[in-house]
Amino acid sequence: MDDFDDLCCSVCLDIFEKPLRVPCKHVFCMDCISLSMALAEPKCPVCRTVFNPRSVHTATDIQARISNTEGTCQWCVKKMSLSKLKQHSMQCSKMDKKMPQFKPVAPTSQPCPSNVPNRSTFQCPYCGVRNLDCPSFVQHCLTHHSTSNAKVVCPICTSMPWGDPHRLSANFIRHLSLRHRFEYDTFVDFSKHEQEMIEEAIKASLQEQ
Repeated sequence: MDDFDDLCCSVCLDIFEKPLRVPCKHVFCMDCISLSMALAEPKCPVCRTVFNPRSVHTATDIQARISNTEGTCQWCVKKMSLSKLKQHSMQCSKMDKKMPQFKPVAPTSQPCPSNVPNRSTFQCPYCGVRNLDCPSFVQHCLTHHSTSNAKVVCPICTSMPWGDPHRLSANFIRHLSLRHRFEYDTFVDFSKHEQEMIEEAIKASLQEQ
């Protein structure tokens, strides 16, 4: 699988959509940074630096790279720009239909089916320690395996609907530090009304720049 870590959002773990750059220089999808921007003291999800929502701007350089960079569909192996790859992958006729499909969280969510991967606890790919939640897993690896050069598969990414169980991370410790220093489910479960208000606030702040 192609490696586009620098073009992936640290919150949703997918290729950026409508990328926005916060003052500390970290970039997120517009929808993914919405929660932070709605707080009284907005903080970057990665470095926790407080920022002013009015200082957030469109990451035009990242958007250009996504439009000009080609990726490969993991199902049909066709090449296309990253800006088209996500939508194509979700509809590809050769997609493995047995894989659990992602469904948005809603206030009336039904019980999780038994075939959905565990996204609450993880096993260390280095030493095999089990039942670590996301913060404990990250801290464990940083404390006990920071000097390891072994290439391993990220269990957090693998648990996601779009995760690739065969993708090895060349620098796993750096990967953890950049992309998993937060609880993933902190960024979901907005009501539609609240989300619309947040998006309007973001658009308004961008127009005023």
